[in-house]
Amino acid sequence: MTILRRISRQIVKNSRKYSSEKSSPEPKYPTRVFSGIQPTGSIHLGNYLGAISQWVQLQNQNKDLILSIVDLHSITLPHEPKKLSRNILELTATLLACGIDPNKAILFQQSKVSAHAELCWCLGCISTMARLAHLPQYKEKSENLKNIPLGLFVYPVLQAADILSYKATHIPVGEDQVQQIQLCQELARIFNGRFGETFPIPRSLITSSEYGRVRSLRDPSKKMSKSDPDEKSRICMTDMPDTIARNIKKAVTDFTSEVTFDPVNRPGVSNLISIHSFVSGKSVNDICQEVQGIDTGKYKFVVADAVISYVKPIQEKIGHYLNDVGYLYGVLEEGNAKAAQIANVTLKEVHEKLGMTVEGRKRDDIVAKCV
Repeated sequence: MTILRRISRQIVKNSRKYSSEKSSPEPKYPTRVFSGIQPTGSIHLGNYLGAISQWVQLQNQNKDLILSIVDLHSITLPHEPKKLSRNILELTATLLACGIDPNKAILFQQSKVSAHAELCWCLGCISTMARLAHLPQYKEKSENLKNIPLGLFVYPVLQAADILSYKATHIPVGEDQVQQIQLCQELARIFNGRFGETFPIPRSLITSSEYGRVRSLRDPSKKMSKSDPDEKSRICMTDMPDTIARNIKKAVTDFTSEVTFDPVNRPGVSNLISIHSFVSGKSVNDICQEVQGIDTGKYKFVVADAVISYVKPIQEKIGHYLNDVGYLYGVLEEGNAKAAQIANVTLKEVHEKLGMTVEGRKRDDIVAKCV
């Protein structure tokens, strides 16, 4: 009977302890926003409206914002080295022209901060092949490949390392991208559980607006994409006016001539209205009222003129920055140094948690014990 009572008391005690641990709040980390963008192809209007403009808002709200040009990710598939080098500079110029301020945010080149690759290895050692093979991003990109590069397989682990290197708490993503950071959250929990509290569990910062998913001009069932082989499917920030006008003129709409906003039943026309709304600053309702009596064919010219006027000053700034390559190098070098300073502190902590640090007093203690 006494033994049963002791067991019962121990169960209650353990239950209370477990309940206390479960209800205890997560350690608080300072709010930090991280995002990355690949230097593959020109930035299009969808990138700008759905991501870059959101970054500028966060930056201007004095958020701790870290932005990475993720060139390591861009070599997971075959690429042209010279083109990649050129794209890195063009992307830097474009981000600055779109409003990213290196004095308010950290803008850097991923490959120049070696902590990303090293942390990727550490996280890779607690990842499983089964988990990575089931990720939708991997399935989508590998389904048409005969020989699948290893880099494509471990891409999500590097993505997690990008985020966790800076102990980022929030990741701006579209509603359709939330699952992409789930692996990062899982790896952070696994590492914390095995080796002690180290990383915050990053949360999705949903960029939920009608601009978050700008559609392809040629197939409004898909997002506007840099990888789409049809160049008429997108509007790039560096496109000449005649190219912008041509692509919008070729945009797929429907057989109803009236201009109305109905994303479900009229996705093509609604996509044009959303784009027009952003670049003009007018509401969707105001636009629909203004263009009453204009058919969709003529409305495309209205949208084209509005887009051309909007991107013109941005294009002028891009040209200005590209004429001063030395300044672009300086921005990246300064950003690389700032990013490395943060990431290296995180990596040092990871080394200590993993038992990879044998220096100073700790090393002397270990040697003494060995002797």
